[in-house]
Amino acid sequence: MDDHFAETDRIAKQVVDAGFQVHQALGPGLLESAYEECLAHELTGRDIPFERQIALPVRYKGRQLDAGYRIDLLVAAGVIVEVKAAETLLPIHHAQILTYLKLSGCRLGFLMNFNVRLFKQGVRRVVV
Repeated sequence: MDDHFAETDRIAKQVVDAGFQVHQALGPGLLESAYEECLAHELTGRDIPFERQIALPVRYKGRQLDAGYRIDLLVAAGVIVEVKAAETLLPIHHAQILTYLKLSGCRLGFLMNFNVRLFKQGVRRVVV
């Protein structure tokens, strides 16, 4: 395994564990914004670099257009985290993260639905 993949894997494990810690502390029932804020706090405590609410333009006919897309968390400049607090993850959520991965050039993303009884039921790893 080369160094880039090893680092991405290390970051991915930290991201999932951070989500687990947030879910363990708060449980289901809050707004997405609360989970995002707490996940950001958890990543900060682990010294993992990230950005929040990153604008993601769409390229159309050679132009970059702001279409209102926003990545919830971009971790270590390469891992996308989409935070959800939904009854269930739907195909549209999966399509959303696939689109974000495609538009951003990132290869790894996580859908994290915190509105579940067990955190592992709400985490989806998506690779392109």
